[in-house]
Amino acid sequence: MAVIDISIESDDWARQCPDIESVIENSAQAALKAMDIEDEDTELSLVLSDDEFIQGLNKQWRGKDKPTNVLSFPQDEPQLLGDVILAFETIHREAEAQEKTFENHVSHLIVHGILHLLGHDHENDEEAEVMESLEIEILRALGVKNPYESGNFVS
Repeated sequence: MAVIDISIESDDWARQCPDIESVIENSAQAALKAMDIEDEDTELSLVLSDDEFIQGLNKQWRGKDKPTNVLSFPQDEPQLLGDVILAFETIHREAEAQEKTFENHVSHLIVHGILHLLGHDHENDEEAEVMESLEIEILRALGVKNPYESGNFVS
């Protein structure tokens, strides 16, 4: 199993979901397993932040001065996949608006972020179809229904 380093930078995560670390670990390991990455030397960093923190990163690295739900920063080192950063407030709002459980939405975004680390994208219809199919398959293995079924996923 890969090493998953989880950093919780906002207390809101644990208040909303007391077993958030378990949700994160299970989602990340399922995504890595589905992509045949199970080497115990592989490392991944997951940061549970807030809107303010992710907005700063989004502005600096993507030129977008607004918060987003998830950002992925792949690394060039062979055993270090990279960093996935999530924003509590945005994810919480989206889950409520989309009538999804917070945990299921977080699982989806962890899978989504890891797929980005592994080179998947959704810039065009063909890429989006491949990426969404992988997400649906991985989430199904976690017992999470298709997040695109209602057509209300916000990326």
